[in-house]
Amino acid sequence: MIDEINTQKTLEKQEEYIELLQDILYIRANNQQPKAMVRTYGCQQNVADSEKMKGMLEKMGCALTEELEEADIIIFNTCAVREHAEDRVFGNVGALKAYKRKKPSLLIGLCGCMMEQKHIADKIYKSFPYVGLVFGTHVIHKFPELIYHSVTTGKRTVERGEDDGLIYEGLPLHRDGSFKGWLPIMYGCDNFCSYCIVPYVRGRERSRKPSVILQEAQQMISAGYKEITLLGQNVNSYGKGLDEPVTFAGLLQNVSSIEGDFWVRFMTSHPKDASKELIDTIAANEKISSHLHLPFQSGSDRILKQMNRHYDKEHYLEIVNYAKSKIPDLSLTSDVIVGFPGETYEDFQQTLDLIREVEFTSLFTFIYSPRVGTPAAKKDDPVPYEEKSKWFAELLKVQEEIAAKRCASMVGKTYRVLIEEQNKNGILSARTQNNIIVELEGSEDLIGTFQYAEVTRARNWILGGRLV
Repeated sequence: MIDEINTQKTLEKQEEYIELLQDILYIRANNQQPKAMVRTYGCQQNVADSEKMKGMLEKMGCALTEELEEADIIIFNTCAVREHAEDRVFGNVGALKAYKRKKPSLLIGLCGCMMEQKHIADKIYKSFPYVGLVFGTHVIHKFPELIYHSVTTGKRTVERGEDDGLIYEGLPLHRDGSFKGWLPIMYGCDNFCSYCIVPYVRGRERSRKPSVILQEAQQMISAGYKEITLLGQNVNSYGKGLDEPVTFAGLLQNVSSIEGDFWVRFMTSHPKDASKELIDTIAANEKISSHLHLPFQSGSDRILKQMNRHYDKEHYLEIVNYAKSKIPDLSLTSDVIVGFPGETYEDFQQTLDLIREVEFTSLFTFIYSPRVGTPAAKKDDPVPYEEKSKWFAELLKVQEEIAAKRCASMVGKTYRVLIEEQNKNGILSARTQNNIIVELEGSEDLIGTFQYAEVTRARNWILGGRLV
């Protein structure tokens, strides 16, 4: 109860800042409606965070824009999972100097996971003096206050608060999509995989109340959403710290039981917490996607132990085989790290063996990227990057053959699909319930609707078909 009172007081304070900013930002933009741009890097959780900031900016009176030249406020929401993502941010922030020179009143802000790392925040402060606002993931709820301080004092603002373990419900929200939406069910991570920076920048696991999640899901369905994706760093451990005992499988069942025509997806699952109850729930409900993203990272038990993953190859295969036996047309995807410190070619071959045995629909594959502050970053890493790149190419070739075989097996079959977008050539992109893309000819007014499509041709990753 005390926590709820404190969070409510904090949010009421932010509402006061929002009201003050409505006039301040209008005047600052030469007595016209200010425009704000939020650019998101990284995972779906970052996208969900950006939707909150966009909602708050709109309440401040801002119009949202995708054009840098128009913006009076530019926010980059950053990702720290891999070095490549950080390099992209640094490069793009460097390009903002010219915009700041043309428009001195422009407020440039950086937030997100990168900013929760002290060495990164210090680098931004020293190397990019035109960045006026830097804040981390734990203080997004204070976004209006941080902007107010920046624009009224003219001083650079840096805030990297400690994780207070609280969840701030009721923040304004601007959803990017009209028929597909993200629904966070929990925040943070308790797993501390040795290569991963997420627990350090996102904090410990905390779950949203089931009643709040169900209410938000109902609102999305009433608004016409056809696909809802439940988000968490490890959705399988949902329920920790809640007064009422509820598993992720139970929550998934309750969301899918809401009346309406929609699909439910979720990500991401951790193998150590994937239960038979979850598999049975997916199998029993046609609204739940028959797609399971279950990152295995390595097929070597020795490397899995060094990664601190808390499962072995045998356990992973047990989950997968049970899921295959229960869920017709199951689509399995996964994450794989190539070249973890100390990994040998023999270890890597065990990863290939696992890939061949499971026959994944697709894989998200990465060459190991050291993250400052993680245990793995301190390990000896004798295999050169060039050698890891050869392993990586070998893995891609194996998976390409498997994906081509999977796609070929779908030719001649008919699937229910959700039409997602139309490209510049007029081709529609649709997605099956088990998360495979089908390209179709059709009109733009079909976007956001369920249709049936017969698969007529297959490529390595994408299917071609016709509307039935």
